[in-house]
Amino acid sequence: MDALEVTGTVVIPAAAFQVKAVRAGGPGGQNVNKVASKVEVRVDLALIEGLDPASLDRLRGRVRNQLDADGRWIVTSSRTRDQLQNLEDARSKVAGAVLEALKAPIPRRPTRPTRSSRTVRLILKKRAGAVKKDRTRKDWD
Repeated sequence: MDALEVTGTVVIPAAAFQVKAVRAGGPGGQNVNKVASKVEVRVDLALIEGLDPASLDRLRGRVRNQLDADGRWIVTSSRTRDQLQNLEDARSKVAGAVLEALKAPIPRRPTRPTRSSRTVRLILKKRAGAVKKDRTRKDWD
């Protein structure tokens, strides 16, 4: 397997990949029991070159449910009945997730409510209070 170049600076070397072909589930008749077309790729996240620590943390957080006991990321693909196409699909999944991890999240800037939204909120509160006040029995006085 070749190294996977995600960007000009981020490269996943071939040593980071461990590929295994397994039998895919689902329909397929007798052929499904004979052919191992599903691909399981394990990626060692520590071997990814050019990934800054913040991006690596984002990637780990994104794939935390897909990590094995050794901390390797398990990516599977059984989209097609061809093993090589499934391998390329799994590699594209890895590249896409790494690209997403490279994007820094946009920090949320809290905004203040507008004057009209505050006015509308107070009007609705008064209306709800009036409805509740009308529900009380008047003959107690």
